[in-house]
Amino acid sequence: MSQRVLLTSKEINIILHRLACQLLENHLDFSNTALIGIQPRGTFLAERLAKILKQEYNVKDIPLGFLDITFFRDDFGRGEILKANSTKMNFLVEDKKVVFIDDVLYTGRSIRAALTAIQSFGRPKSIELLTLIDRRFSRHLPIQPNYRGRQVDAINDEKVKVMWAENDGEDMVYLVSK
Repeated sequence: MSQRVLLTSKEINIILHRLACQLLENHLDFSNTALIGIQPRGTFLAERLAKILKQEYNVKDIPLGFLDITFFRDDFGRGEILKANSTKMNFLVEDKKVVFIDDVLYTGRSIRAALTAIQSFGRPKSIELLTLIDRRFSRHLPIQPNYRGRQVDAINDEKVKVMWAENDGEDMVYLVSK
């Protein structure tokens, strides 16, 4: 098994600031926008973006939630035992602009599950997708990100591994080959 670096800590930081600026450009004061990290790995990215928007761009109130999609997945109950995460949503999304945030967009199935799961919290006005890594040739569903950090052309036996300092001790993105 081999791995090569796709993004260093410095490159991730630059991408996060670019994504924050793109969000700011499209949502201005975030008065009617909610950021929702897809559990488990999208939460780190969502928290980082919210922190950048608050600290560096003085955005006051950004509703930030974390959505568990475990029980909405189309492979739930089909063999592998999945570990559920907790949903933390202290607001309704009724008539809000929602931005789903996940670290890697692969087949699109997680986002399909998130689209179903979010309905428990109201009917959003619109939904956008922000992802750090877009594996564009691996899609099973017609889902594309509105905001992407980096596009990666990885074949199916390769894995994109995103490391976050808060969880893994470093910020890095690797392409792992079996």
